[in-house]
Amino acid sequence: MTTTVPASTFETPLKFAYWVPNVSGGLVVSTIEQRTDWQLPYNSRLAKIAEDSGFEYALTQTRYAASYGADKQHEASAFSLALLGATERLRVIAAFHPGMWHPGVLAKWLITADHLSGGRAAVNIVSGWLKDEFVNFGLDWLEHDERYVRTEEFIRALRGLLTEDGYTQDGKYYSIDGFTLNPKPVDVPGRPHPEIFFGGNSTAAQATAGRVADWYFSNGRTLEGYEENVAGVLASAARAGRSPRFGLNGFVIARESRQEAEDTLREIVAKAHRPAVEGFKQSVQEAGASTNDGKGMWADSSFEDLVQYNDGFKTRLIGTPEEIADRIIEYKKIGVNLLLTCYLHFQEEVAAFGRDVMPIVREKEKDLARAHGTELNTDLLPIAPGVSAEEAAAATAETLPADHPAKAGVAA
Repeated sequence: MTTTVPASTFETPLKFAYWVPNVSGGLVVSTIEQRTDWQLPYNSRLAKIAEDSGFEYALTQTRYAASYGADKQHEASAFSLALLGATERLRVIAAFHPGMWHPGVLAKWLITADHLSGGRAAVNIVSGWLKDEFVNFGLDWLEHDERYVRTEEFIRALRGLLTEDGYTQDGKYYSIDGFTLNPKPVDVPGRPHPEIFFGGNSTAAQATAGRVADWYFSNGRTLEGYEENVAGVLASAARAGRSPRFGLNGFVIARESRQEAEDTLREIVAKAHRPAVEGFKQSVQEAGASTNDGKGMWADSSFEDLVQYNDGFKTRLIGTPEEIADRIIEYKKIGVNLLLTCYLHFQEEVAAFGRDVMPIVREKEKDLARAHGTELNTDLLPIAPGVSAEEAAAATAETLPADHPAKAGVAA
């Protein structure tokens, strides 16, 4: 399969994001040491480290019921506001479920968050896979493809309310009668409204993304698997006359040698919390099998894949900084515009990624652009003062709570 990649992809620098660890247990379901914490002091410092290291986005995940090794979680919209208040340039994406929020209420929240942050708020609309969260709240649970019908209506209503006066929509799930929200979002050059992200690997998700999303997020995928996802979204977008951008999840293990990185991956999997992973596997693969064509998210994920709950190992950002940069460029060649990353030790490793991996990526992007008859637009690169290894380690020591399991092993 060959995907036609627009010239703008080669001219525009890749954007980098990170998962906000606002749930306990880190981003892998394993007993391996993770010098990461779910509370605000750690996350506020992490957000500053990220924006100073060249990251442009952070994604705050949404959960309500304790699940999959995370017995504590902070609500995404409130936590995102706190991170926006702690930063100056970072754009924070808060995740929301249709069926739990009304698009009009979310639009009002988003406009306010956008004004409070000077135009840095964004949202990720997730259709939801955890049935218990809906059923135990007494909310309607829809089967897989029908959830995407509701999600598409939700996003159409959200965008309409953000941008139009007297917005009207008569749908199956949302009916809005001539409603106007004021003020409108902040007027940011080149941005018609706060960005709307949306994700999913299924055929229904790809079709929905092409019709209504600004950004399409995918779970971790191989090069071949991701190219298939991109093709599905582009086909839907072409029919709708749209041009969404593309993001991909990946778990980063950057070490001095490939052997060290692979050893870390093996240790993560060897120390996996097997009952939690097996329980998650059963839940999500039943959900994936419920799609019309059996191609739902996690439908082909192995036990090892699911130790990182968004299939981050599949992307294979594992090795030396040079090897990881090479892998990232291969994804850019097939249309990736943004990499959503996660780590074992967030503060130290986000800083290290900005210091050791991003500069190599930027040089390779310049070569890639020239190979396609254009130049990388370096005017679009974010300002990144940089964070030293010592600063990142000290920040970790200061922001981990006293009773954190990793506290004793963090260098001061």
